[in-house]
Amino acid sequence: MITVYKVKNIDCANCAKKLERAIQKLPEVKSANLVFMTEKLVVESDINEELDDVLRKEIRRVMPIVEIERIS
Repeated sequence: MITVYKVKNIDCANCAKKLERAIQKLPEVKSANLVFMTEKLVVESDINEELDDVLRKEIRRVMPIVEIERIS
């Protein structure tokens, strides 16, 4: 399942890449792509409802000011 998120409060492209790499390492995530310019995160995963919580927990650990909102 592919899920798209709006990313808020991301400061730079390097920050986006750092966050993308951290998300890609999660066992629940098959793939992740965070585009700084569009502020969109696309995640492929087998889980659905728990994915939001898993991502938010990892994002808080890596970059506490960043927030995500599910688009689709």
